[in-house]
Amino acid sequence: MSSALARAAYEALEPYHVLAYFNPYNKAARTSLGIDQLGLYFGGRAAPLGRCPSAVVAATFANFNPAWVSHGWSQALAAGLPEVAAASAVATDRALRDALGERITAPELRQIVGALRVGINDAAYVGRPLAAAWAAWPWPDEAHLQLWHACTIIREHRGDGHVAALVLAGLGPVEMLVLHEAPHPDPALRRRTMGKEQLLLTRGWAEEDWAAAVDSLQSRGLLDGAGAMTPAGATHYDHLEEQTDLAAAGFWSGVPDAETVLQAARPFVKAVIDVGYLPGTRKPR
Repeated sequence: MSSALARAAYEALEPYHVLAYFNPYNKAARTSLGIDQLGLYFGGRAAPLGRCPSAVVAATFANFNPAWVSHGWSQALAAGLPEVAAASAVATDRALRDALGERITAPELRQIVGALRVGINDAAYVGRPLAAAWAAWPWPDEAHLQLWHACTIIREHRGDGHVAALVLAGLGPVEMLVLHEAPHPDPALRRRTMGKEQLLLTRGWAEEDWAAAVDSLQSRGLLDGAGAMTPAGATHYDHLEEQTDLAAAGFWSGVPDAETVLQAARPFVKAVIDVGYLPGTRKPR
């Protein structure tokens, strides 16, 4: 199976997964548990890892400040991982119901999930701890939540492979962020970027951490004086993305008629985008 399909799958399914982190119902979930945004995020995403040290969560998430992980994970452990996971699932369910409307009963949902579960059952999880943990986590009953669960396993499977590529390239946590955000020589290249300010805010790093990472990448010839990718930096970045796609391609070889499955999933993902809860899609209210 080609790496191009793995890339297309990532771009197609990602919004359905990240709705769990960007929806108006998370506030009530946090309030009900007495935790903050970090507690819900780390608890909800890493609950399948079980009651492990925060260092394990920081290692699997890769680019977050370990102090932030420790803060959020400690809250999640105190509130109870099953409780945090359940509260996050309720918020995600409500957001998906808003997004899907009548589509929530579409028979295509279970057909898509059925095909994806074939790939999930056959996939290799060696070296992919977060994906393996989610693959072992109980599946929900409703089809729209089953699709979210499948997208989560697939997303973390790819993410674990991406972290491996970044580590092999010798990049530290903040260097990973800086290189990804740096302007690329090819303006037509499709990339999901958040911007420096948003990454510092959400990953817990300081300006001096960012500056040190920029200096390090410049010393390696990957960034120029303005902080943009050099030709060598762009080649390096492109290679990391290619490695990630290649590592994810094996999963899709196990999904029956994968291209048709992705095409069938697109209307459901578009509905998630159109509801306006995700960054960059939010509508005036």
